[in-house]
Amino acid sequence: MNMEKDSMRLAKRMAHLGFCSRREADDYILKGWVKVNGEVTREKGMQVTESDKITLNNQAQQQQSNRVTILLHKPVGYVSAQPEKGYKAAVELITAANQWSEDKSNIRFREQHRYGLAPAGRLDIDSVGLLVLTQDGRIAKQLIGETSSTEKEYLVRVTGRLSDNGLKLLNHGLSLDGQKLLPARVSWQNEDQLRFILKQGKKRQIRRMCELVGLHVVGLKRIRMGKVQLGQLPPGKWRYLRDNETF
Repeated sequence: MNMEKDSMRLAKRMAHLGFCSRREADDYILKGWVKVNGEVTREKGMQVTESDKITLNNQAQQQQSNRVTILLHKPVGYVSAQPEKGYKAAVELITAANQWSEDKSNIRFREQHRYGLAPAGRLDIDSVGLLVLTQDGRIAKQLIGETSSTEKEYLVRVTGRLSDNGLKLLNHGLSLDGQKLLPARVSWQNEDQLRFILKQGKKRQIRRMCELVGLHVVGLKRIRMGKVQLGQLPPGKWRYLRDNETF
């Protein structure tokens, strides 16, 4: 076993390389779908370094290519993940009847596309807009992983009186949970609506930021994640991420 100073667990290295999530990597390793320097390994705790060559066999690659990512225009009243307090989960909207008629992915809906879908960046129950649900750990890592720098764009309707230096603070200078927030891009869209562009995703971040500068959020809509726009997707409808689209 390689125990050099810069070594790390095989699953962690696979995730760093963008092959898959760590959980998926552990699964692939146990199934014998991973080779290190040309040799199959089933040892989850194996240590590797940057110089070790890691490859996936055809079965792993095929399984990954069959995974889908779904873009949903989440309406008010649905929770992003597990259902709670009598409310429905957003995944319940992923049905053949709710697929957008203008979906140009050429992917035919199958019931197994609902299995293992996880939200990559949640929206509060009273927020609307673009919700990404994916079976692909690589996309989840790109959108919400610890090192993610993917932009998320929101239109935010507010009431109240903005403090004198409030807009400057919204762009940079606020702290939440004892931590300084990363710089954001915040500007007025019209007299009662702000445009937020963030690279962070703390719980209820925008609502809490607004409260710190004298504003109250009365409506929040996510319109973009990375390069993918909500566009004309109607509320309650969904479509597949196309092969030629990337975040």
